[in-house]
Amino acid sequence: MLLYDISTDVLTAKVYDGDPTPNLEYIKSCDNGDDYNLSVLKTCMHTGTHIDSPYHFDSDGKKIEDMKLSVFYGKCTVVTIKGILTGEDMERLLPYCKRRLILHGDGEACLSYSAAVVLADSDICLIGTDGISVSTGFDEYRTHLELARANVAVLEGLDLTGIRDGEYTLCAFPVKVSGAEASPCRAVLMEQEKGI
Repeated sequence: MLLYDISTDVLTAKVYDGDPTPNLEYIKSCDNGDDYNLSVLKTCMHTGTHIDSPYHFDSDGKKIEDMKLSVFYGKCTVVTIKGILTGEDMERLLPYCKRRLILHGDGEACLSYSAAVVLADSDICLIGTDGISVSTGFDEYRTHLELARANVAVLEGLDLTGIRDGEYTLCAFPVKVSGAEASPCRAVLMEQEKGI
């Protein structure tokens, strides 16, 4: 089994405009004479590789701890695509995809509102991207809200460097943070080695 870490580092990942910059601070250090090392991480839940729960854009939506773990583990399809995907694009793409779809666009693939409508009406349970957001900046609210109301999990901030298109098994469990609208995760793609 081949494992591909597709997570970005929280401390070096691109930060969404207006969000706070993450900071790791050591409050105990062996180098300073303490018996152990102890650090505190201060970060926005949306920095680096993370899961958006429906609650992020829908006050009636599920929070992180309410989401089914089965959403974050299972067969997925990685597709290289750039630009803004329309509803028509999504209708052509979905017949070839598993229930989890990851867009590999070097940070330049995002969904239009019409694409979100098609996704919300499909069997997809998770949409992922190597972009900082799955939607366009000019229609972020409507696009995210459409996905939220359909309980489609959003996985953002992936590092898909060197990942080929195709089918994998995704494992991207969010950290359990009660009441949160999002959570960091360690995203991994698994692939069976050929000939084994």
